[in-house]
Amino acid sequence: MTSPAALKASPGAARGAPRGNLPRTALTALAPLAWGTTYVVTTELLPAGHPLFAGLLRALPAGLIALVLTRTLPRGTWWGKAAVLGVLNIGLLFPMLFIAAERLPGGVAATVAAAQPLMVAVLAVTVLHERPSARRFVWGVIGVAGVGLVVIGPHAALDTAGIVAGLTGAAGMALGVTLTKRWGRPAGVGLTAFAGWQLTAGGLFLLPLTFLVEGPPPAIDATAAFGYLWLGLAGGLIAYVLWFRGITTLPVTSVAVLGLFSPLVAAVLGAVLLGQTLGPIQLLGFGLSLAAIIAGQLPSPTRSRNSASTPAPEGTSR
Repeated sequence: MTSPAALKASPGAARGAPRGNLPRTALTALAPLAWGTTYVVTTELLPAGHPLFAGLLRALPAGLIALVLTRTLPRGTWWGKAAVLGVLNIGLLFPMLFIAAERLPGGVAATVAAAQPLMVAVLAVTVLHERPSARRFVWGVIGVAGVGLVVIGPHAALDTAGIVAGLTGAAGMALGVTLTKRWGRPAGVGLTAFAGWQLTAGGLFLLPLTFLVEGPPPAIDATAAFGYLWLGLAGGLIAYVLWFRGITTLPVTSVAVLGLFSPLVAAVLGAVLLGQTLGPIQLLGFGLSLAAIIAGQLPSPTRSRNSASTPAPEGTSR
């Protein structure tokens, strides 16, 4: 685990040459890869009609396990910060995705959610005071277009409330990602504890909402138990530990664009496990999305030249 002091002492760790960032990027990418399994797990393993309950079991038990293992609670202002981050990154996201999925075709909902890197690019300028980059916006648009080609079918319908819900969820997580980067992590607090705070906060936010909207929990058989276990461990605790590690050690816009992996994995699993077809247009969309992901990991040419000539002062956002 890299400490904040080590990051400051090593400008390359903060800005990162692509070669040095590759292991961290690969580990961070495992989070959206795991999240991409959510659709097939939910539809094939879990009881129908209880997506909020699935979100609750994905967040709260994993968060409580992390708190028990680390025995670390927030202190001071971090009680409020952890609650805000937990609601934005987890608690608000799940019900908004649920509404979008209910009112929009899955492909449209996934494409709306894929706008998150564009939102992070805007917030990086306004919240983190980074320099605006036309390159980030262009590749962000290309990434959204690529996801759209992969997952939107020919008879996709639009619904205003569904689109608003999808954009609200994406914007909430985009702000959560940006604030996570801005606030960092308290000194001496490990990633598991940090993820546990947010998972617990998000789960507690979902707890009353789940029972108000969905009523009593469904019956859980062995198949469903495996699905909930997968979502809670692989898609919950492990994924969020890796995700927050990436946010704190990599450029926030580079991390955000990795989220495009999630709808791509969902499409691949749909083709492999559910017999869904991927034609030439979908393959073109894959190519565009992967190009956007790769481009998002590369430093801008201007920053690379400046980095080679003049080291950035400590504490300067770039």
